[in-house]
Amino acid sequence: MEQLALAWGPQRRTFTVAELNARIRDLLDSEFDDIWVAGEISGCRMAASGHCYFTLKDKDAQLKCVCFRMSLRYLKFKPQDGMAILARGRIDVFEARGEYQLLVELIEPQGHGALQFAFEQLKRKLAAEGLFEASRKRTLPKLPRRIGLVTSPSGAVIRDILQILERRFPGLHVLLYPALVQGEGSVEALVRGLAYFSRSGWADVVIVARGGGSLEDLWSFNEEAVARAIASSTVPVISAVGHETDFTIADFVADLRAPTPSAAAEIVICTRESLLEQLTVTQQKLLQAARYRIAMAGRRLHQQGTDRISATLHRSVGRRQQRIDELEYVMRDRIRAAVVRRRRRLEALSERLRRQDIRLRLSEAQRRIEAARTAMEHGVRFRVTRAIGRLGSLNAHLTQLSPLKILDRGYAIVSTAGGVIVKSPDQTPPGSQVRIRVAEGRLSAEVTPDLE
Repeated sequence: MEQLALAWGPQRRTFTVAELNARIRDLLDSEFDDIWVAGEISGCRMAASGHCYFTLKDKDAQLKCVCFRMSLRYLKFKPQDGMAILARGRIDVFEARGEYQLLVELIEPQGHGALQFAFEQLKRKLAAEGLFEASRKRTLPKLPRRIGLVTSPSGAVIRDILQILERRFPGLHVLLYPALVQGEGSVEALVRGLAYFSRSGWADVVIVARGGGSLEDLWSFNEEAVARAIASSTVPVISAVGHETDFTIADFVADLRAPTPSAAAEIVICTRESLLEQLTVTQQKLLQAARYRIAMAGRRLHQQGTDRISATLHRSVGRRQQRIDELEYVMRDRIRAAVVRRRRRLEALSERLRRQDIRLRLSEAQRRIEAARTAMEHGVRFRVTRAIGRLGSLNAHLTQLSPLKILDRGYAIVSTAGGVIVKSPDQTPPGSQVRIRVAEGRLSAEVTPDLE
């Protein structure tokens, strides 16, 4: 019975680590194969393989994530630390470490559209590199002979541009590079068109144009490759994308932004009528200049005739008057210099006489006497004060060394009747008279034998 009970008990299941991780991965993969996770990116790093690793976290937990290179290249923006996002993917188990992670396939920023966020991210990046600086933008040619167009060969944009160019200035050379302006392959086509005109040097100016549309429709002009192709172009580029209210990265990088494709055609060249008007104005100015030069030449011929004698006489008289003026200036300078010398001599004599005045010398002697008296008084006071201080110091020192000072502490000086200081009992046998001096008087005593 005991063996039968053991046979019907629970069976032990043993897994290897790899088997257990594989089972867990299958369970998670089947349960969480297409999920969205909200959180904040932390610890974002790019590996040499092209994969992106980061952690999604909130205030309570965190989740490891990986975005493989094939998925990362299709993202509209790149992950960054501190970015709040919605990540779409599936849960997978990294068996080598026994960790589960989210395989990210799509990322959207929270609170922004993905395209708008990518637009702002690329705008900040290119602005930091200086591609939007006004100093690098080139001036468009005033009268371009050849105009390059990079746009779609079908649609209203190319027709409007050609009609306006024909109306404003017939006979211009226009070369179209057909390119997709939306959808797959449009970025590469736009880059090829810009590179063609930059490399060939055929065009004096290039217009990159597209009609209006949504942000998604215009997105090809927000790609980094198109922006860098415009920036590296050797030919000035006009960006004419969308309507007047639409702005793309190409508008910021281009040498000039046109609000619409039609406006670009009007900006790129003036009208024939305005050019003819300028020529007419220039012709009139040339005629006026020619008439003026002829009039001046006639005046010079007249001056070389009858006016020459009068001019010669006037010059001769003028030279003599100028000589008189110069002599007058010299005479005035010499008189002024003599007056200055005599005035200085007078001032020197006056100063010498003033120094010899007896009153000044007497006043100076009195001043010296007063100064000597003051110095003597100060010296005497100083020496008396110093002597008083020295006397006080010596008096205090003498007082400290006086034997009488010891009497204030209760001691006494014993002397014999003859005035000899007693230093030994042998000097005063019993019955002899002694004198005792204390702090405040004198005493007389008789020596008695020591009873001890």
